[in-house]
Amino acid sequence: MQVSGGLGAAVVRDRSRSEVKPALAYRSDIDGLRAVAVMLVIAFHMDAFSAIGGFIGVDVFFVISGFLISSVILRDIEESRFSLIAFYERRIRRIIPALVVMMFVTSILCCYYQLPSQLENSAKSLLAATFSVSNIYFLITTNYFSNNDTKPFLPTWSLAVEEQFYICFPLFLLLIRRYFPGRFKIAIVGVAIASFVLSVFTVHAFPTAAFYLPATRAWELLLGTMLAMNIFPPIESGIWRNLFAATGLAGIVLCGFVYSERVPFPGIAALAPCLGTALIIAAGETGSSFVGRLLSLKPVVFIGLISYSLYLWHVPIFIIQRMSMLQIPNASNHVLKGTTLVVSIVVATLSWRFVETPFRKGRLMLKGASAFQFAAGSAVVLAMVGVGILALHGLPSRYTNQQLVLASYIDTEFPARSGTCFIESGGATTKPYDAADCLRQDPSRKNYLLIGDSHAAQLWYGLKNVFPNINFLQATASGCEPAMQDKQVRLLDRLDNHLFGDICRPMMNYVYSDYLVTHHVDRILIAARWEQEDLPRLDYTIRKLKGQGFDILLFGPVVQYDSDLPWLLVSSLRKNDPALPLRHRLNRYGRLDAEMSQLAANTWGVSYVSYFDMFCREKVCLEQVGSDTPLQSDYGHLTMYGSMLVSERLKADNDLRMY
Repeated sequence: MQVSGGLGAAVVRDRSRSEVKPALAYRSDIDGLRAVAVMLVIAFHMDAFSAIGGFIGVDVFFVISGFLISSVILRDIEESRFSLIAFYERRIRRIIPALVVMMFVTSILCCYYQLPSQLENSAKSLLAATFSVSNIYFLITTNYFSNNDTKPFLPTWSLAVEEQFYICFPLFLLLIRRYFPGRFKIAIVGVAIASFVLSVFTVHAFPTAAFYLPATRAWELLLGTMLAMNIFPPIESGIWRNLFAATGLAGIVLCGFVYSERVPFPGIAALAPCLGTALIIAAGETGSSFVGRLLSLKPVVFIGLISYSLYLWHVPIFIIQRMSMLQIPNASNHVLKGTTLVVSIVVATLSWRFVETPFRKGRLMLKGASAFQFAAGSAVVLAMVGVGILALHGLPSRYTNQQLVLASYIDTEFPARSGTCFIESGGATTKPYDAADCLRQDPSRKNYLLIGDSHAAQLWYGLKNVFPNINFLQATASGCEPAMQDKQVRLLDRLDNHLFGDICRPMMNYVYSDYLVTHHVDRILIAARWEQEDLPRLDYTIRKLKGQGFDILLFGPVVQYDSDLPWLLVSSLRKNDPALPLRHRLNRYGRLDAEMSQLAANTWGVSYVSYFDMFCREKVCLEQVGSDTPLQSDYGHLTMYGSMLVSERLKADNDLRMY
């Protein structure tokens, strides 16, 4: 028995029973297409290669799965030998062994590395994944694009979507055959259109539900089904095959690098990667093409063969690496990510060789009742692990009280007037910026404008409390660079806003081009999570504001780490290693701070606040406000106490010119 692997797709050549005929000829280009899909997903989770839209790799998998599995089901139904039991047996054989091993091993590692609250959340997602409802769990608890650095079972959402689909799909086909014989094509196309329309409408009203639910994803799998049913005309010409395959691959890759979390997805935006996948599959049905040969290269095919295990393992490995503090001395972020990718490929190869293959066609192959017994037994064991962790409240005895208090600050919401004057940008649920409230001036006090991203918004709480004689106006949005743009860029921004619904550029354009033209403010405070590439736009902005006569106070980059500072402090206590946070500090921001300080003094002629001068002496930086209170709640955002401390230091140094 031979199985061609991939995310949720089992193509079976079963010669062990004489009544079963070969299903499909092996398509090496489809394995290559799986490789493209899984590498896009990995690049997205690694935040690498600018593949900010790499999440579309899952949609590529859906279309492939729909094509391959539908080919088997439809053939068996046509030949009157389809068996639901045999179908689910193949699904168990294909999906369960590698999934169970990953979840069990990851659970053990989480019990050692994760904090109690994190471990409890992992246990809940473990239970959800065990019973193929993790998409529902993550729909209720998290946005796929939010900070998911402690959710090792997040990739199982797509497996749950597939399994829910394949519970219903064969039954649907059997009903169609019995009551509407000869209407397969009409039924499939009708359901696919209904699912697509539902996706288009739901993605704006209920974006998270549209992302996670099978009803809004079914059309992607059914697109593969339509390919298997030969609904589309065959591509006979070699020229057209090459053109369609090249267009399909270009569409997939382009979406991977152009789309972002701001794109309402799936909806209409999912058409491009799904149709691109369909074009490549359809082109390969009638002959070869340049893209087909490219995808059939042995290294590419190998990644495709291990793609299921690689998809399962890459997120747990990234998370465990981050939480275990394993790091190559003096390695750059790129080297660390590359090393983690190599480890993921090695682990996936071992999983494919020693778990997937033996259980599919080797000496451990699951047949008949043994397959269902294995699935049931695995579910019981994993459920016991999850329930046990929850019953023990995440095993808090692993940590001291001081460590638990420090850990409680991880990802706590920093004080920022969220939802009105600090906007979480991105997605269809973004709230409008309340300019009337956030930019309301007080004639009895000085009016200072605080503008920027979350690194500006984090200052508001401390400023408001330490400087009651100043009225702080606020224009901030997450990930929003406080840069002024020229007319050409602003035109592109309007197009970007129309497509993606982002709040950042409209807010900045309004403040710089409308509000500040008609309103006087006593000072402008500019802060952001600065990077080297931001300096040219910052230079342009400061020069323009200076030319308009505004007084500017520029905040430099905050001290930042490659992991959450509270977790680093907890780890340093557990390992009795006080220097651990220092080794995880990102040194490039210190160099950037020195450069910006020089530019502020010698080129721009503006006042400058250096967090490094404020909190660091030589190589050592302040990490805690008190013995159990960290300065920052994550990689760099200030806690409430950190915000207060910054403002108190500003007052002591008279940086806001109160007197």
